[in-house]
Amino acid sequence: MLVLDNVTKAFKTGTFGGGTLPAVRGASFEIRPGEVTALIGESGSGKSTLGKMILRLTPVTSGTITFEGTDIATLKGKQLREYYRHVQGVFQDPFSSYNPVYRADRVFATIRHSYYPGVSADEWRERVDKALESVGLNPVDVRDKFTHQLSGGQLQRILIARALLLDIKLLIADEIISMIDASTRVDVLNLLANLKTRGLGVLFVTHDLSLGNYISERTIILRRGAVVEMGATPKVFDNPQHEYTRMLLTSVPQLHKKWEGGLGAEMEAMGVTPQDQDRGRPGRYSKSSLHPLAGMRARKGRRAQAAVHERDLAAGLLRTDTYLRTHEEVLPLVEIEEDHFVATSTGAR
Repeated sequence: MLVLDNVTKAFKTGTFGGGTLPAVRGASFEIRPGEVTALIGESGSGKSTLGKMILRLTPVTSGTITFEGTDIATLKGKQLREYYRHVQGVFQDPFSSYNPVYRADRVFATIRHSYYPGVSADEWRERVDKALESVGLNPVDVRDKFTHQLSGGQLQRILIARALLLDIKLLIADEIISMIDASTRVDVLNLLANLKTRGLGVLFVTHDLSLGNYISERTIILRRGAVVEMGATPKVFDNPQHEYTRMLLTSVPQLHKKWEGGLGAEMEAMGVTPQDQDRGRPGRYSKSSLHPLAGMRARKGRRAQAAVHERDLAAGLLRTDTYLRTHEEVLPLVEIEEDHFVATSTGAR
């Protein structure tokens, strides 16, 4: 339904825009009808940027995004409005999608004005009530209420109901439960799972692996703007091949035991070890060798810190995220088993 082919997004940096920072680097994947695809990565990995490019909120620097065979960059006017009839987004902060001066249900009026101007008031009210009921809301409880009178979970579900009023085929769900309390998260997740039975495709953007595993059929792991592993969710989670995927999985808190510090046998078995084997030593920025500042240590005093910074920079040892995003090679994805791809330099099988 939606295909991304070698999509890259680079933002201008510097006072006069002389530099560039690649937020997304050569991303290629597809979203299928009736499936939930989880896009997983840590903060700053480029997940939200990908969602904004799909929604045409930010332009693509290079590569193409096609929806049902049409390059979305070529859409204008009525064609673009028709695209939004089929593709909608729900974002992390539900309050940012509403104008607090107006009642929350005013978001339905914008849909009516743009897409259904000929529908009568009574018929439109009936449609809105059905859409609210389909997302588990009682119309009486949320109609004519201001945003401060509703919870974050209610506001998120109103936005989903708004999308359902259209002939929606793809929903971009960008961290939609990160600001919702734990008791409401399952309700929203189950709602997304029910939507896919209608043939709706969902791109579920999250940094929480447990949630991605709970809801998705396919998983895409994003690191520094590049896809490093993707495929069927059971295969990615049960047999992680990329070191970054393994690091993310070992970072998930476990309820059956308390954290005691150090890496532990489980992390060592997954191949995640500290760079210099000084487990738990104070002053480390991170115990993972994958951390951009893993090789640096805390120093007392600004002069000492500046001296270490200049020394490492001159020696090419300071592995900042900006440098890696700009210079790190985007490795090709290799299919190691059916519907399981990993970024590797060994070449395709």
